[in-house]
Amino acid sequence: MAVIIAEVGSVHDGSFGNAMRLVDVAAECGADVIKFQTHIAAAETLVDAPMPRFFKSEPRHAYFQRTAFSVEQWQQLRAHCAERNIEFLSSPFSVEAVELLERVGVARYKVPSGEVTNLPLLEAIAETGKPVLISSGMSAWAELDEAVETVLRRHREVTVLQCTSAYPCPYEDVGLNAMVEMGERYGLPTGLSDHTLTPYASLAAVALGASVIEKHLTFSRRMYGSDAAHSMEPGEFTDLVRGIRAVEVMRTSRVDKTAMAERLQDMKAVFEKSVVSRVDIPAGTPITAAMVGLKKPGTGIPARRLREVIGRRVVRDVPRDSLLREDDLRA
Repeated sequence: MAVIIAEVGSVHDGSFGNAMRLVDVAAECGADVIKFQTHIAAAETLVDAPMPRFFKSEPRHAYFQRTAFSVEQWQQLRAHCAERNIEFLSSPFSVEAVELLERVGVARYKVPSGEVTNLPLLEAIAETGKPVLISSGMSAWAELDEAVETVLRRHREVTVLQCTSAYPCPYEDVGLNAMVEMGERYGLPTGLSDHTLTPYASLAAVALGASVIEKHLTFSRRMYGSDAAHSMEPGEFTDLVRGIRAVEVMRTSRVDKTAMAERLQDMKAVFEKSVVSRVDIPAGTPITAAMVGLKKPGTGIPARRLREVIGRRVVRDVPRDSLLREDDLRA
């Protein structure tokens, strides 16, 4: 089954209460993992670093400072995740953030798209020995190759996620072909970090074999912040989880068409057609094409054998609009 990650990032907007409640919501929606972002402003960004096009309401340094949690708060969040039976995950954006998360305790790491070329960070993550998810949102193949190789030098528990860093991402830029190519290129599990506004890309990715799906979750798209407007609300996320699980059943349940046809004999009898008389046919009469046709039910001579009936003689009087049976005929 695909691991479904509810990406909440910093949609809590620095409210620890909101963060705790987001854990509840993600668990109620059926997510396997809830993912936050661990930002340490002084360790990752200059004060005057530019803001992204999709969020210019607050300088990045100030935003990261204002929305950060203490080690103790992260530990409480992780404990609450354990209570709700959902995995705690947070993306580190600096080596210092990796050190913090090691104190908090995480089962795996997610490399954000903007950190793929940050090889010292990847080395620090890989040195923990924990499974790594690498998001590829803004990386060329050469950059992604280098990132994957950096982690593989330490261990092979790596999953590569196709992602396009567009908010929102149009369908034509989702890159399901790239996800498939990643599996072929690296021989590793793959998945999709989906930035579209609908569930369709995630469902298609699962149908193609994605082992991880990441999708943004928020209380409401009206919330303040950089991610809320491009996230799913709880009802939508719940439907996404149900859809993914349904696709998985369809993808992994093999159907034997012959065996299935046997199971559907009752339906075949109702919906298929048999050879019938169009006119009264006296006993001993050779059957011509004009004398027979095809009608429901499918309990007589099957429609596919119509031509075999032409030229044979009936051994009894056959009234108009009657099913012909094998014992009604002779050569």
